[in-house]
Amino acid sequence: MSFSKDVKEELSLHLGNARHCRLAELAAMISCEGRMIICDSHYYLKLQTENIAVARKYFTLIRKTFNINIDVSVKTNINAKRNSTYTLILRNEKAIDLILQATKVHFDHPNIGEEAPEGHNNERITGLALGPADEVITQNVCCKRAFIRGAFLTSGSMSNPKKAYHLEIVGSDYTKAVQLQDILQAFSIDGKIILRKKNYVVYIKEGSQIVDLLNIMEAHTALMDLENVRILKEMRNSINRQVNCEAANITKTVNASVKQIEDIIFIRDNAGLGELVEGLEDLARIRIDYPEASLKELGTMLIPPIGKSGVNHRLRKLSQIADQLRENKEEKFNDNKGNNN
Repeated sequence: MSFSKDVKEELSLHLGNARHCRLAELAAMISCEGRMIICDSHYYLKLQTENIAVARKYFTLIRKTFNINIDVSVKTNINAKRNSTYTLILRNEKAIDLILQATKVHFDHPNIGEEAPEGHNNERITGLALGPADEVITQNVCCKRAFIRGAFLTSGSMSNPKKAYHLEIVGSDYTKAVQLQDILQAFSIDGKIILRKKNYVVYIKEGSQIVDLLNIMEAHTALMDLENVRILKEMRNSINRQVNCEAANITKTVNASVKQIEDIIFIRDNAGLGELVEGLEDLARIRIDYPEASLKELGTMLIPPIGKSGVNHRLRKLSQIADQLRENKEEKFNDNKGNNN
């Protein structure tokens, strides 16, 4: 089971005690995925999903809130890895009116080509997408939580946090996307909206904000699982940064040591180490004998010992002497070349 399905399974088991919260969650589910099917003079309320947890939650909300039963049909899709499609249809028009009135949901966008309910295959079918719920349904903070939960259940998805942080909720039109974005903003969740094909997607990519959203929806088990993943990721990233830093320091130390030894050898071959003052000569010989030693270790080998800064100062002096010898050698070479010409 995917992480997204785990979250939905947990959310499907959460049933608010307050009727207004159940109405808000139901309003989101109907607004996001509900369809009004019109067959000549009759109309039906339909919700279709491939997630049994979503179907179970929708059925339970209507049953517990209105004491109304709805028809449920299951169709196995042979061409889609034998996944099942769950279709929930409410045929009682008075019950439909009662639910839409209570959830403050209206329908306004015609879509032709909906599948007819069973027993009406020969009738003219028109499918109407339901519009956004009225803002009055989410006046309370608890109702905002329930609305987000219902929207995610029907139209949301979440990536496996081990791979990436990404949570999104798909809306059929811009108005619904903005409504959801505003509700998220009430909890300081910064949801972005993007147009994908014909849908408007509200998405979140910040790991900490996804954690906050799971807490808002009251998916506490999923929240803990995500936090565990985040902790492991941060530990790995911290270790990688430390290793990279140490590797960079080692590389820097090695390169510096190589340059120091090159300078000392150049001085030895072109002027002789005996020409150096005593402190520089001692350090030069130790540096050649112990190429892998740190500055601190070099300092302890000298008599009398000196600190790291003192060693660094003397090595810079040796480097300056080597550079001066190189310049003198280059000038002499150029002078000889000019005389020969």
